[in-house]
Amino acid sequence: MQPFIDAQSAVGFVTPAFYNIERTVYQRKYPSFDYASLIPVVTEGSPWGRGVLFRSSDIAGKAEFLSGKGFDMPYADVTRDQFLKGFELAGIGYEWSLEEINVAALEGRQLGPEKGEAARKVAEQMLWNIGMTGTTEKNWTGLINDPNVAATTATADGTGSSALWANKTPDQILRDINAALTGIFTGTNEVEMADTLLLPSARYLSISTVARSSTSDRTILSYLQENNVYTAETGRPLTIRGLRNLATAGGGGTARMIAYRRDPEVLRFHLPMPHQFLPPFQKSSMTWEVAGIMRTGGTEIRLPKAFAYVDGI
Repeated sequence: MQPFIDAQSAVGFVTPAFYNIERTVYQRKYPSFDYASLIPVVTEGSPWGRGVLFRSSDIAGKAEFLSGKGFDMPYADVTRDQFLKGFELAGIGYEWSLEEINVAALEGRQLGPEKGEAARKVAEQMLWNIGMTGTTEKNWTGLINDPNVAATTATADGTGSSALWANKTPDQILRDINAALTGIFTGTNEVEMADTLLLPSARYLSISTVARSSTSDRTILSYLQENNVYTAETGRPLTIRGLRNLATAGGGGTARMIAYRRDPEVLRFHLPMPHQFLPPFQKSSMTWEVAGIMRTGGTEIRLPKAFAYVDGI
């Protein structure tokens, strides 16, 4: 085999390898950063748009009794608000050296997908972190720390007046959970109802193994899945997930429980440009670079009253 003298002479070998690697990388999934299962991901619109503009409206007015000859007709009106969510560019890529290219060609193999897979995984990890907690650099918050969502503290009636589930009975734990679900329903005049419950991973594992009672062969979790206010009202299963980020998300670093309606109307993760690789280019006399870019606006909670944070569990 004739060795490649410089990066430019390697173009015929690098370019086909790049497209093969790109296909391989995007076939690989990373469940540990599966933010899409918790937050509806919206990819609509131009990937290069500055952001998204949306409007909300509400009705105002009150019907009243009138005199048959009255002139004081009450009127209805509509209030309108406008909101803008900006998008930002981020990136993570990789590079090949002339040495790596020549070694691969000498051995008669394609360049491996390891670097591309690493870049892809790092990108997904960044999006996961933004989705969960936002970023201070852009002044964004996320799913678990939005200041517009009302946060309450769990009832402190466990052993020693503790709010911790470790010091509570199964009945008290179930009451805390259903109180969070019911609070959203009653707090919105029965308009909103949470269909998703997120618990700190340790709390989730605990209720999945602790018996409902000393005489029951069911766990707290299995009982909850069939006996909760959402399922009772709708006949549909309540989604219950463990989330490691909630261990210290509450006030004072306490554990936080989240109940919410998982719907794009309520919240969304803006991803107008999912992570993608650009064609490789010659970066220097001995290096090829493959840039990876993405654009996101992070998590946006549009209807905070369809959410509940409960701390101290």
